[in-house]
Amino acid sequence: MIVIRVLFYAILKDRCGVSQTEIELPPGASVAELRLRLQKQFPPAAEVINSAVVALNGEFAFDEDVIPEAAVAALFPPVSGGAGESDGDLTSGYPTICQITDDDLDLNEVIAKVTLPSTGAACVFTGLVRAITTRGDPHQTHYLEYESYREMAVAKMHQVADEIRQRWAAVEGIVIVQRVGRLAPGTPTVLVGCTAAHRDSGVFEAARYGIDRLKEIVPVWKKEVGPQGQEWVMGSYTPTRED
Repeated sequence: MIVIRVLFYAILKDRCGVSQTEIELPPGASVAELRLRLQKQFPPAAEVINSAVVALNGEFAFDEDVIPEAAVAALFPPVSGGAGESDGDLTSGYPTICQITDDDLDLNEVIAKVTLPSTGAACVFTGLVRAITTRGDPHQTHYLEYESYREMAVAKMHQVADEIRQRWAAVEGIVIVQRVGRLAPGTPTVLVGCTAAHRDSGVFEAARYGIDRLKEIVPVWKKEVGPQGQEWVMGSYTPTRED
């Protein structure tokens, strides 16, 4: 038998009643077999386990994949986004800042880290906690509770930055920062910014791509708390092998 560690996030953690556990599996067991074993062990979570995203050692995994010995598996819902700080690979000569943080976001400080002497344009997207939601089912929000699978989240942020550079070669600096913890209405939750020499170099499109991609593959989730109670906000994007 092999023993693996299983981490639960967001609604999986609530339904299972634990944040992690250890599971014994026969050698050569697949992700699908892991799902079945967990469904038997945690019946109240069976439905969400069946639809959960699975990662093995920080990479997305799929039902047919074989689980290696001493693996760390993580189960979580599709990202609703949206370790610490990493300066990334600077061999290109351009800065890349990817960070999960409990601290307030300072726009000027963050942009300064990705501003070069040649920089003449910066495009930044910042998400905020809404107090009132009017789209869909109108409701009020007291606060949001964000959590993440930190190690994998930072790695996937770097993947997003790499994808941006492949598409927009003129982009100089890239910053992707996500807040976690309890955030009140009006609080910035995420910041994605790109800098370049000129505004027509693709910085608008690159920043938009960055936030959209973050909400697909960076494992960050939010619980919404308001007069109606509390609920994990579920994403809809299911990762593929290309992710």
